[in-house]
Amino acid sequence: MISNRIKMLAAAIFGTLVLTGCKTVSTAGMEVPSDKKWSERMALTLMKKYPEAYMLDDKTAPKWDYVHGLVMIGFEELYRKTNNSQYADYVKGYADATIDANGSIPSYKFENYNIDMIVAGHPLFDLYDKTKDERYRTAMKTLRSQLETQPRTSEGGFWHKKIYPNQMWLDGLFMGSPYYARYNTIFENGDKLNDVALQFELVQKNMVDPKTGLLYHGWDESREMPWADKTTGNSPNFWSRSLGWYAMALVDVLDYFPKDHPKRPQLISYLNRLAKAVTKYQDASGLWFQVTDQGNRDGNYLEASGSSMFAYAFAKGANKGYLPNEYKAVANKAFDGLVKNLITVSPEGFVTLTHVCAVAGLGGKPYRDGSFEYYVNEKKKDNDPKGTGPFILAAIQLNR
Repeated sequence: MISNRIKMLAAAIFGTLVLTGCKTVSTAGMEVPSDKKWSERMALTLMKKYPEAYMLDDKTAPKWDYVHGLVMIGFEELYRKTNNSQYADYVKGYADATIDANGSIPSYKFENYNIDMIVAGHPLFDLYDKTKDERYRTAMKTLRSQLETQPRTSEGGFWHKKIYPNQMWLDGLFMGSPYYARYNTIFENGDKLNDVALQFELVQKNMVDPKTGLLYHGWDESREMPWADKTTGNSPNFWSRSLGWYAMALVDVLDYFPKDHPKRPQLISYLNRLAKAVTKYQDASGLWFQVTDQGNRDGNYLEASGSSMFAYAFAKGANKGYLPNEYKAVANKAFDGLVKNLITVSPEGFVTLTHVCAVAGLGGKPYRDGSFEYYVNEKKKDNDPKGTGPFILAAIQLNR
């Protein structure tokens, strides 16, 4: 059996095969065509570098992870847009590499109660619908059962992870809430949608800065973490990607709230408040800075993932009628900024999104204090999945 490392090397050197699920597509002599939309140009670039979807983020073995889930959501949308089966096959390849014959997910650790892991389950809905393969249904049930027993704050907010007690992070709203709403709507008659909405209500109650309207990255109900303000429990700064996660959570969770649901107008109002606050900090380039409100401070930089997330969320919000149409222009300006300033294209047509913050968090080991210096000094990674996934989604919403 050829090792994964050898397979990756062979693909990189010869560029002869793209393994997309069960199908093999010849790409000998091909380049990424410049006449395709940006969504496909990015997707084809990723497929050529990472012939199997689990290889995304430079992984050498199958891993159940939120970054893969995010990109797979983009590929699913691309398949719906183009009806090109290679995108659907790529998604199926990821599921089949990470889910075993019994429907278990070997690389997923239920006992960690890591809400990040939930989002990778989104592609399983369509896969199960198309194939009726019970492995996918079993995996979906497992993820749903994690949410059933996820530790919560005293008011009912999901902890971000078991190792981060009493803490809600903006990231977690995207990771858990749309999946929760989708599963509950399809399989449980929507009887938990008030609980889904509660997660957003608690974020709005505890994490909004009254001065700027922006939301802090994290909140510690116990106020015990050194990064937490002793009065509010909030972390000290605004991180654009965390705000982007929250914006995407709002536009995506609304897909599963019926138009007559009493919590739907509330969620739409949260999205409008967020869009108004965030747009105030959009740079003349169309982009947003890593630390959202401190654009003129030395060391801060225009960051690709948060900017892509805002472009997607505002475009989808306007397209769906949740936001005024003016936000479509905000989204297009952001996308223009990405293409002009942060996208490079090789002679072969491969697309690279630069200035993507690789990772940022709070607490942990080594300790992350949420300071300005912390955020601007975290490493950057070209074509990091936290950037490429939202870039694909934004390009689709804007038809760019």
